[in-house]
Amino acid sequence: MSAAQPKPVIPKATAFRASVTTPGSKSLTNRAMLLAALADEATTLTAPLTAQDTEVMATALLSLGILLEIHDRDDGTGEWERLTIHGIGSDRRLQGNVTLDLCNAGTATRFLTAAAGVCADSPVTIDGNPRMRQRPIAVLANALTHLGATIEYLDQPDHLPLRIHPASTIKRAAHLPCTQSSQFISALLMIAPCLPDGLTLTLDPPVTSASYVGMTLSLMERFGARFEVEGPLTTISVAPGGYTSPGTFAIEPDASSATYFLAAAAVIPESVCTIENLGRGSLQPDAGFADVLAQMGAGLTFGSDFITVLGPKAGLTGIDIDMAHMPDAAMTLAVTALFAKGETVIRGLATLQHKETDRLHALKTELAKFGANVEIEDNEILVIEPPTSPDAPLFDNSVPIEVDTYDDHRMAMAFAVAAAARGNVIIRDPDCVNKTYPTFWHDFLSALDRRQPSSPGPSPRI
Repeated sequence: MSAAQPKPVIPKATAFRASVTTPGSKSLTNRAMLLAALADEATTLTAPLTAQDTEVMATALLSLGILLEIHDRDDGTGEWERLTIHGIGSDRRLQGNVTLDLCNAGTATRFLTAAAGVCADSPVTIDGNPRMRQRPIAVLANALTHLGATIEYLDQPDHLPLRIHPASTIKRAAHLPCTQSSQFISALLMIAPCLPDGLTLTLDPPVTSASYVGMTLSLMERFGARFEVEGPLTTISVAPGGYTSPGTFAIEPDASSATYFLAAAAVIPESVCTIENLGRGSLQPDAGFADVLAQMGAGLTFGSDFITVLGPKAGLTGIDIDMAHMPDAAMTLAVTALFAKGETVIRGLATLQHKETDRLHALKTELAKFGANVEIEDNEILVIEPPTSPDAPLFDNSVPIEVDTYDDHRMAMAFAVAAAARGNVIIRDPDCVNKTYPTFWHDFLSALDRRQPSSPGPSPRI
């Protein structure tokens, strides 16, 4: 199937009962790959994500001279079972004089720009696809220039492509204003233990997507980094000393990917969905999306290593909530709001304009196709009023709705929830999910096909 072809019409789902293990977390896989590359010895990452974004990161690390061994699963899928990454430690440098084409992988672009600025032995050119060339990089680049790196913009100022010349003398402190992406913060933090004097990073409040910064710090700690945090993440002092390999590190299932399955269960009455190997102890902020569904009226059992959501017979109720701590899951919530009674207000979404597409306006456009009234306030708030007329497209599924996805994997997966609950929905450019979840359509449709028995027995994990 070519990328331009629409997915066949997704039929309306009835109550289902499924247990799902999503692929490895993209956020954790790409962070762990960089930390392993900078660590003192080899690290094996188990259950990493196999997708475009992580393949871009792995290819870039190979180009920078990192020895990386890929071990595929033995089921013929080509998915990674584990990655063994041989770190350079403090004795060696990343090999420069290369050009890295990082496509539209935001994490790889921000993280490797920072690493090239202080850990490479010679200049590195960073580039991406047309959308990545539009996405912000200047705040990170300015911070790296302050630390001692030299940056040449090769086309438009403050945008990719750029060539970064590593610093010869590195300062020990940097400041970031309120940023358009928490990845700038994470990028600087992850290189900090490799600096001769460490790094004290001061941040203007409110800290963008602070929960993702917290996830980065937790992962750094697993690799032996030492740091002190003052205030609500406004000052972070990272000690020098590099990273110590944990030997083996298991990548959690992707919590953002789990939101689509949980939301489908919540909006299709009497459905039950359990996400395995993901629970209260997760490092990922999006694991908390299950609590959001519970606030709307879904049944929830939240274990230490599983999450089960039950779709209520009475349906869901709209809520007013700040989703700044999990902006990716906010897209799933926006689609879920179609099926709730009353208005849903989602706050804290300023970063959505700077993602794979302008997600605020994309959501407004596509939700309107279902008959919702959607307003954007202050470029960071979505107000969603679901339709109530029985003639609205949401309820009259005799005519198909075609959803445009804007080459954005999360638009496609979020609107799969609407497709399942409404039926007769076509998701255009379905292959854009390959960015983070290549098997999504197979897994999602398989979950929906597990019909709820008429006399259900005890369900595991409820």
